[in-house]
Amino acid sequence: MDEDLVAKFVTLGLTEQKAKETAKNKNLAKSLGEIVDEVLKENVDPKEFCALLYNVAAKTKPQVFHFMPLLVRYICSKKLDNELRLAAAIDYVTKLPPSKSISDVDIAAFERTCGVGIIVTAEQIEDAVKNELVKVNAELVAKRYRFNTGLLMSNVRNQLKWADGKAIKNEIDSQVSALLGPKTDEDMAPVKKVKSTAASNEGKGKSKKEKEKTEEETEGAATIAELMKNKVHFHKPGMNHTTDGYVVTANTERLLKEHLERTKGQVRTRFPPEPNGILHIGHAKAININFGYAKAHNGITFLRYDDTNPEKEEEKFFTGILDMVTWLGYTPYKITHSSDYFNDLYELAVLLIKKDLAYVCHQKLEEIRGFNPPPSPYRNRPIEESLALFEDMKNGKFEEGEATLRMKTTLEEGKQDPVAYRIKYVAHHRTGDKWCIYPTYDYTHCLCDSIEDISHSLCTKEFQARRSSYYWLCNSVDVYCPVQWEYGRLSVNYTVVSKRKIAKLIETGVVNDWDDPRLFTLTSLRRRGFPAEAINNFCARMGVTGAQVSVDPMMLDAVVRDHLNTSAPRTMVVMDPVKVTIINLDNNDEIVIPDYPSEPDRGSHKIRFSNEIYIERSDFKEKDEKGYRRLSPGQSVGLRYAGYVISLVETVQHNGQVTELKVKAEPVSDAAKPKAFIHWVSSPITVEVRLYERLFKHKNPEDSNEVPGGFLSDINTNSLIVKEGKADRHIQGVKTFDRFQFERIGFFTVDKDSTEEKIVFNLTVGLKEDSGK
Repeated sequence: MDEDLVAKFVTLGLTEQKAKETAKNKNLAKSLGEIVDEVLKENVDPKEFCALLYNVAAKTKPQVFHFMPLLVRYICSKKLDNELRLAAAIDYVTKLPPSKSISDVDIAAFERTCGVGIIVTAEQIEDAVKNELVKVNAELVAKRYRFNTGLLMSNVRNQLKWADGKAIKNEIDSQVSALLGPKTDEDMAPVKKVKSTAASNEGKGKSKKEKEKTEEETEGAATIAELMKNKVHFHKPGMNHTTDGYVVTANTERLLKEHLERTKGQVRTRFPPEPNGILHIGHAKAININFGYAKAHNGITFLRYDDTNPEKEEEKFFTGILDMVTWLGYTPYKITHSSDYFNDLYELAVLLIKKDLAYVCHQKLEEIRGFNPPPSPYRNRPIEESLALFEDMKNGKFEEGEATLRMKTTLEEGKQDPVAYRIKYVAHHRTGDKWCIYPTYDYTHCLCDSIEDISHSLCTKEFQARRSSYYWLCNSVDVYCPVQWEYGRLSVNYTVVSKRKIAKLIETGVVNDWDDPRLFTLTSLRRRGFPAEAINNFCARMGVTGAQVSVDPMMLDAVVRDHLNTSAPRTMVVMDPVKVTIINLDNNDEIVIPDYPSEPDRGSHKIRFSNEIYIERSDFKEKDEKGYRRLSPGQSVGLRYAGYVISLVETVQHNGQVTELKVKAEPVSDAAKPKAFIHWVSSPITVEVRLYERLFKHKNPEDSNEVPGGFLSDINTNSLIVKEGKADRHIQGVKTFDRFQFERIGFFTVDKDSTEEKIVFNLTVGLKEDSGK
């Protein structure tokens, strides 16, 4: 640790401990050291301004730190005398065009923005507080000291922007005390916490971490539109230079101006998947963030296939990606491919070599993998030599692995000289055999973003380690540089989403295909019956933060259930049927059933009711049991919608199994009120019902600590159960993906395996209530 630096910080007024902590932070220490040197030029005691000067070091972005002397001068002259004015000053210089210096600052505008010279008197604060109290007088008198004065504080601050916060608070406390008088014992008593039943039940069984996670989730929103409009605050187009970490060059102002002229200030995002696999639930978040942000700000989104690995790309993946983007409700402004720009990318690579910022290297790939590879002996080869060798690479004069083009930069994670181009003798699905060199993601990503004038390059957190190389490459070839923003990945427990691992599950027969409903690919979720709107809303609830989010599948189920509860029509299906003959009826009536019992105006359907029906085997017990509420020898049960109560007369068995129940029926109006009503079907059709549970037993099947035998050893053998049920005949003619709520059971969706002879249903999610009652 630099003791001189610590001593310098102590002279500023920091405690020795704080000074040592600051000295450990290389960037902060450098900035604060320069600030101390600047302060010493002023004839002042630096300790008087310690907090404000420290804020200058901590909050001024590197690209505008050259304005630091101006900020220090105004602090030492007491013109920036509080954090509010300082924050306004830093914001002002941050938003100046990137080429501006102190001499270019409009001092009058700067001082107006910072409120320099504006004095808010005690009388002004008193009057403002008095006016606000008048508005809430009744509520304040009713709630007394339990009234939340934070809103008052905010309202007064809005009126008197430059007023001292402590002065406002003291005035509020004084006037409230004068109005209410001294606090009573009741005012001092702790507030009794009243929990609603729903909230109480929701919290049961949750660990402390799960409860904290639930609280964090309130940072999300109900819909993507709400999230992107109200809770996500990215930069405005053209204000790239105001963002953290953005690198400003002598050409930045010109390039940003030209970018705005081309785009007219439009928000432009892109979703850039690799066309080598099926999209999964994590991609749903990426799609919603990229398309959702642009849509919320009247912008556009490109669907750009990152097709730089020709040996892994298949046409079905291209069409599958577009299918899922469209299914989630988004329409790309334009569909592009990284390969559209291969010529441009090649020319920019040549420019990079000419600037001595890239070189042809002959180290083997296995030699340069990892974080501490040996330095390349070819790094300093002559520019002309690298140009000639790169041309030879393009013309097929090297074997695969014999040469790469590497960039002279270091990633945040410490990886040196990442590869820009490698040789692959594989025909490309769009360019054919034109190219035998293909660019890497590290090289392609930022330059394609620049070519498409992307304003917001939104990607997952793992790409933060490549942000500096993103900016370095754009600036090195002197092209417009977009801003990269990162957000945390979304993953779901009890599943795997790796393409390689899903392929292994298919190969070993654990699942049937990429759209097996037990997986969390988007095609699987659609097949299982998850509505696109529910998936989008689930992503909205997760919010946009830097933290990686790992959630229990039940959280997604809950959002899906809420959506289906108002969108899936009801029907009656018996999963494990037992025949019931009503001996005292000879009916064959038609009954009209509402599709949505709580909203009968939304539609209805007709079913038959005869003296031969089917009920669930679990809705009958051969012996009376305490607490059991359905049909048994001594207990009758109601039939939903039929208007009858049935009582057991005789049980017919075969080989020890009940095969038929003979009952008698009484109109509901004549019978004693039954303890329960059950669903039933009459004149039914036979349907196949597929019930799903979690595919894996453990939360993290890929974690060797949890599952030492590997993910294939963790399969839940009961993850799929197939039943043959009886359904109301009215559902004949349904289409694939039609959804229903099977009364008392759950939500189900018509599967693509359905035929005219047999309808197949997939369980989407179960009902909340306990069907065992």
